[in-house]
Amino acid sequence: MSAPATAIARLLEVMRRLRDPHGGCEWDRAQTMQSIVPHTLEEAHELADAVAGGDPAAVRDELGDVLFQVVFLARIAEEQGSFDFDAVATAIADKLERRHPHVFAVPDALGVAQQTVAWEGFKAAERAAAGQQGTLDGVARALPALTRAAKLGKRAARVGFDWPDVSGVRAKLDEEIGEFEATLRDGESRARQEDELGDVLFAVANWARHLGLDPEAALRSSNAKFECRFARMEVLAREQGKALDALDLDAWEALWARAKTDG
Repeated sequence: MSAPATAIARLLEVMRRLRDPHGGCEWDRAQTMQSIVPHTLEEAHELADAVAGGDPAAVRDELGDVLFQVVFLARIAEEQGSFDFDAVATAIADKLERRHPHVFAVPDALGVAQQTVAWEGFKAAERAAAGQQGTLDGVARALPALTRAAKLGKRAARVGFDWPDVSGVRAKLDEEIGEFEATLRDGESRARQEDELGDVLFAVANWARHLGLDPEAALRSSNAKFECRFARMEVLAREQGKALDALDLDAWEALWARAKTDG
């Protein structure tokens, strides 16, 4: 058995032991697919953070955590008689071979753009075979909202429902901001305000899509930048003997400007 196969076999055995009704881990035995999914999503985001951080050891560890989630869910399915880990691995290998005929069946020199068109065609055929007839079917509801908004817009664009150019979506953003501000001005209900704010964010996500930018990655980067700068402001305030909750607007502005300068 190859080293990778040996490592996978060991991981599968560890999982089996953890779920063993006689001598396993009480917490692991109590879990269901529904209870594990939030952990799976969390681990996926932690992996994204590790990749962004560029530390190979951290990426390795987070990949392991994600793999464990797959093994955990597959073990629960096996106990239920649905499928096992081998079936999961076989299914994804089959899918990759099916979606890459230019590599595994009829090798040719497809360019990147042609490969993208072919890939989307294969996915559409698979969705149809699974009974997903709607244009937007199959866009996972558990995706981060900005990512899902961009994917929904991209999927709708394939059948012609889209702005003709980036200026159109920019104008739509202005329109949605105006409608949101009207709900604030008119003192409308919180539900109406959230509805209109959602339209603003949906327009932002699709503006990013038209510009070829990833709105989720952009917001993640801004979050990290804000965290770094705010932490720097805290350090500066302590060095000056200032209590954060006692600062006025001008003091905050001065600290923020210094934090931006410091990087």
